[in-house]
Amino acid sequence: MERYGIALDLGTSGIRGQAIDLDSGEIVSTAITSQHPLPGGNVMDHLHFAVESAEAGPSQIARHLLADSANKVIEALGIPRDKVVRLGICGNPIQLSLFQGMEIRDLAYAGAHKRESLGVELQSREARIGLVGEISGLGLPDDAQLIVPPAIRHEVGADALAMMVKSGMLDRDEISLATDYGTNAEMALKVGDQVVTGSAACGPAFEGQAIAYGMLAAPGAISDLQAANGGYRNLVLNEEMFASDAGVLDPRTGEILEEGEAVARGITGTGVMGAIGLGLQDGFVKLPGLNSPDGKMHLANGVVLGKEDVIEVGKAVGAARAGHVTLAQELGIDLEEVKVAYMAGASGTYVDARKAQMIGMVPASVERMYQIGNTSLMLARDLVIDPDHVWEIEEIAKNLRASHSMFAEAKVFKEVYILELAYWTEGMPWEMYLKFMKRQGLPAPREFPEKAEVIRLVDRDIPDLGSRGLKVVTDVGMQMVACFEGCTSCGTCQDVCPENAITLDYDEEGRPEVRVDSASCLGLSCLRCQISCPEKGFNFGQFIRAR
Repeated sequence: MERYGIALDLGTSGIRGQAIDLDSGEIVSTAITSQHPLPGGNVMDHLHFAVESAEAGPSQIARHLLADSANKVIEALGIPRDKVVRLGICGNPIQLSLFQGMEIRDLAYAGAHKRESLGVELQSREARIGLVGEISGLGLPDDAQLIVPPAIRHEVGADALAMMVKSGMLDRDEISLATDYGTNAEMALKVGDQVVTGSAACGPAFEGQAIAYGMLAAPGAISDLQAANGGYRNLVLNEEMFASDAGVLDPRTGEILEEGEAVARGITGTGVMGAIGLGLQDGFVKLPGLNSPDGKMHLANGVVLGKEDVIEVGKAVGAARAGHVTLAQELGIDLEEVKVAYMAGASGTYVDARKAQMIGMVPASVERMYQIGNTSLMLARDLVIDPDHVWEIEEIAKNLRASHSMFAEAKVFKEVYILELAYWTEGMPWEMYLKFMKRQGLPAPREFPEKAEVIRLVDRDIPDLGSRGLKVVTDVGMQMVACFEGCTSCGTCQDVCPENAITLDYDEEGRPEVRVDSASCLGLSCLRCQISCPEKGFNFGQFIRAR
C-alpha cells in the first residue's frame, strides 16, 4: 500500500516542497515556486497585504493565494494525492498563520492597547498535530495528519527554531551566530546558555529579486563568479541544482574569454553577492557603482548588473550587518568575539562564504563558517517522517532561554543601518564609517576579514531532490485589477515598475484599467508606480482592497 508524506517550507520568497515515501523514508520529488504569490519585498509587506485585505479576522485573499500556490507545488510533486497521509509544514509565524487560516492581526500590532481596541487576541502558536481537513482548498485527504512546529514566541518562528536545531548550535558551548539569509533574514546569537534572536527585513536582493536580471535559485541562475584568465568565470545552476560552467567573460565589456557549456537565464542572490564580493576585491566595484565604461558588469548570456543592483545588495547586506551588531549589543559582547557562523537557506548555501564575509554578510572576526542548507524544509521533512518529533521540538522551544530583539525599535540597529546605507548607496569612505561607529560607542568592524575555514555540510540548499528531481512552478499569484479616477493610461506606472509587474488595459466600459501581477509586485517596499503617477490618482491600496 502506497503512503506518502509532503513537507512544505513556507518561506518569505516562495514555497518549497518535497514528497516522501513513508514506507522507505526516501524523498521522491521536489518542487519550488519561482516567487511568492503575495506582493511585497519582505514579510512585513505580506503581513500588511494580509491585514488590509482581510474581511474580519484571517485574510481570505492572502490565505487563498498561499493555499493555491501550495496546491500547485503539491501537484508538481507528481504523487497520488489520495495516498498522502501526512503534511509537515515549517516557516515564519506570518506564513504559517496565513496558511492555516489563523488570525494574523496579533502579529501586526505589538501594542496591547491597540490589540484590545481592535478586539484582537494573542493566538497560540504551540506545536500541534491536527488534520489537513482543517485547512480548506488543499486537495489532500481531510484525514491526513497535519504537523505544525511551534514558535518560541510569536515573533520567533518555527523557521528560526529549525535553523538553531538543525545547525546544532544549541548543543555547542562556543559563541555562535546563525543566519538564514533571505528576504526576511532570521538570525540567532548564542552566548553560553543565552540566545537572542532577530529578524531583519533585508529586502529581496538576497533571493535575487529587485535585481534587473534577478531570479530565485533555480536552473539557469548564475550562482557564483570566480576570477579566471583575466575575467570572471560564471557558474550557473543546472537542472540538478549543481553549479556548471557558463564560461569566462571580461566583466567590463562582455567579451567571451573562454567558452562554457551552461546557459544563464538570470542571476540569483548568491551570484550577485559573489559578483560584488569579487568586484570589491579587485577594484571593479567602486561604491556605489561599477568601474566600467558603461557602469555595468557584463556576465554570461547578456546578464548584466548595474548601479541600482549594487544599491539593492547594499540594503540587504547593511540590514544583516546592523542586525548582527544589534544582537551582540543585546548580549553584552563585542561582535569580534563571534568566531563561528552558520549560514542557512539558499543564499547561505550557494554563496561563496568568503566573498560573503568580505562584503559584510558574516562578521569579519568569524574563523569558521558552516553552510547548512534549507533548515526549514529539513525540519518539515523530519516531522513528516516522525510526527512525534514535534513534541521534542516543543520541549526545546519551552526550555530555550531566548529573547527577541525588535530591530524596528532598536536604536543600535537604526544607527548602524543609517551608516550602512551611507556606505553602500552614497560611497561613504570606510574610514569615515569607522569614525562614526566609534563616535556612537559601537565596535568598529574590520574592513577585511582573515581567511576563515569554510565547512560545507551540503552541496545544495536542498541536498536530496529525490529520484524524480526538481520542478519549478512559475504560475503563482493573481492579477490584481483597479480603475483609478483620472487615469489617462499614460503608461508611466508601467514604465517605472522594476519587476515589469504592471500591464494596462481597458474594462468593459472603456475605462483605463491597471493590472498588477501579485507575485512579481514588490508591494509597499517599492510603490514607484504610485509615486510616479503624474495625475496622482494611482492608489496601491485599491489593489489590496479589491475582491
